[in-house]
Amino acid sequence: MNIDLSLLHTHNIEEIDISNTYDIPKEYYEDSDILELKNIKVSGKISLASSEEDFDVEKDYAKCNISGKIVIEDSISLEPIDYDFEIEYDDFIEENCKKNENTLDIFMFLWENIVLEVPLQYTKVRDLNQYQGDGWRLVSEDELTNNNNPFKDLLDKFEKE
Repeated sequence: MNIDLSLLHTHNIEEIDISNTYDIPKEYYEDSDILELKNIKVSGKISLASSEEDFDVEKDYAKCNISGKIVIEDSISLEPIDYDFEIEYDDFIEENCKKNENTLDIFMFLWENIVLEVPLQYTKVRDLNQYQGDGWRLVSEDELTNNNNPFKDLLDKFEKE
């Protein structure tokens, strides 16, 4: 979805309201770990502003709040889970978000900011006892460092010295 910026660039208006709920097409995230993007709500505006490096050139500037849900796989159970996110964007709009000088691909803009919020690992599993098999079991990091650490005796000796 393209947002026309021509009225902003000709100074006919001072800002463009981009507040809306957007459904980002699957082709943006189909090659990622994201299973689905839900309820992407944007509240904010686009205006023109001068950058610190170039005072005499006005660039597209966005100040907005982006929130929603990312559906990803649980790192332990591999089941789909919702991960809530919220982004405060207060910066110039990058050039690669624009299709040309007078339009903004809002989906590309949102995607470039959402992809930074995707966690590498995330789980809602609290009971690790259900994840075990013949000769193995899943342990928490605390249990590993405190109880099952093969170097625990050496660490205790080292701490006493």
